[in-house]
Amino acid sequence: MPWRETDVRTERLQFIAAYQRGLFSMTDLCEQFGIARKTGYQLVHRYAALGPAGLYEGSRRPRSSPTATRQAVVQRVLACRARHPHWGPKKLLQYLMRRDTRLPASARTPVWPGVSTVARLLARAGLTTSRGRGRVPPPRPKAAPVQSTAPNDLWTADYKGPFRTGDGRWCYPLTVMDHCSRFLLRCEALLGPTDAATRQGFERLFTDWGLPRRIRTDNGTPFAGPGVGGLSPLSAWWIRLGIVPERIDRGHPEQNPQHERMHRTLKAETARPPAPTLRTQQGRFDRFQAEYNHERPHEALAFDVPAARYHASPRGLPTQVPPVEYPAHYDTRRVHDHGDIRWQGRRLFVSEALAGEYVGVEEVDDGVWDLWFSTVRLVRLDQRYGSLQPVGPQPSGVR
Repeated sequence: MPWRETDVRTERLQFIAAYQRGLFSMTDLCEQFGIARKTGYQLVHRYAALGPAGLYEGSRRPRSSPTATRQAVVQRVLACRARHPHWGPKKLLQYLMRRDTRLPASARTPVWPGVSTVARLLARAGLTTSRGRGRVPPPRPKAAPVQSTAPNDLWTADYKGPFRTGDGRWCYPLTVMDHCSRFLLRCEALLGPTDAATRQGFERLFTDWGLPRRIRTDNGTPFAGPGVGGLSPLSAWWIRLGIVPERIDRGHPEQNPQHERMHRTLKAETARPPAPTLRTQQGRFDRFQAEYNHERPHEALAFDVPAARYHASPRGLPTQVPPVEYPAHYDTRRVHDHGDIRWQGRRLFVSEALAGEYVGVEEVDDGVWDLWFSTVRLVRLDQRYGSLQPVGPQPSGVR
C-alpha cells in the first residue's frame, strides 16, 4: 500500500473542516495538527475573510521600506531618460548628481541611488532592451596605445558612413575630435568627401580652434593618396602648416576606438531616421555636438564633460602658408607636375600631391638616403638594392 501524500494547503483545509465540525477545542485541534494556537486562529480568520484563497501563503514583503528610492528621485531619473533615450544608468546618474545644486557635492551621494538601482528603475519602466550574447568576434591585432597627454596633441578625423536625407540627397558627415579631451570639434554635413570641401571645413576648424600637432585618419580619400608616404593634397597642406598626419592600418577601424564609438552614438541620435533635408540634418548635428561637449558625461573623463577638459590651441592658422625649408646639408628636388623627381640620373615617382613642392634628400649611409617633405620623413632610398623602403608609421619619421 503506497504512502498517502499531502501538502500544506490540504492540511489547512482539513484543519478548517475539523474546526467547523466543532468536535474539538482549539487547543486539542492545534495539538492534533502540530501547530500553535496562534497559527490556528490566524488560519480561521484568513479563511473567514478570503475563503480558500486565504489558505495560500501570502507575500511577506513589507508594505513600506525606509530605504526605498524616493518617488521624486524616480521621476527625475525617468524624465532624464526621456530626454536622453540613449544614455545608460551611469551617465544618467552622474548628469543628475552634477545638476543637484540643493546639496553640497559631499552630501549628494546618500540622496541618489546607486547605478544598479537606476538600472532596475529603467528596466521596471520598460526603458531597456536586452542585447543578448550575440556572436563572439574573432581576436584582432590591436594598435599600440596613442600617447595624447594634452588637448590639441592629437586630433582624430573621419567621414561617417554616408546616408540619404529625406529629399534624396547624400550626406557625408565630416567629424573631427580631440583625442585627449574627447571634445567634438566639428560635425559637418557635406555632399561628398572631396578635397576642396574637406579643406574648407578644416580651414574653418583651424580658424576657430587653432592647429594641432597631429591628425589621425584612415587611409581613404581625401586623407590619403597614392605615392610615397600616402600623401594627398589635404595631408600635404597639413604638413606645410606644421601638422603631422597619422594613419591607422588598412581595414582596422578599431585602432581609432574613441572616434568609432562617437560615430555609433552620432548615428543613433541624429540619423535614425535621417532628417528631411541636409539643412535640418546639420541642425541635428549642431544640437548633438553641443550636448556631446557640454552635457553628456564621459566615463573615460571620470564622468566629466569634454568642454571642461578642452582649450583652443595656441598655434593659430597663418594668413599665408610658410615656405618649406630644409637644412643646408640636404639636397633639394622640385616635384614635377606628374609627381616625380630627377634622382641619380633617373625619374623617381614621389606623389602627385606634392607637384610643384620641394622635397629634401638626406644621406644617412653610403648609397642610402631619406626623402623628406618639410619635417616628415616619407621614404628611404636605397641605391644598393634599387628600392624604396618604408620608414614605419608616423610620427617616428618626424625630424
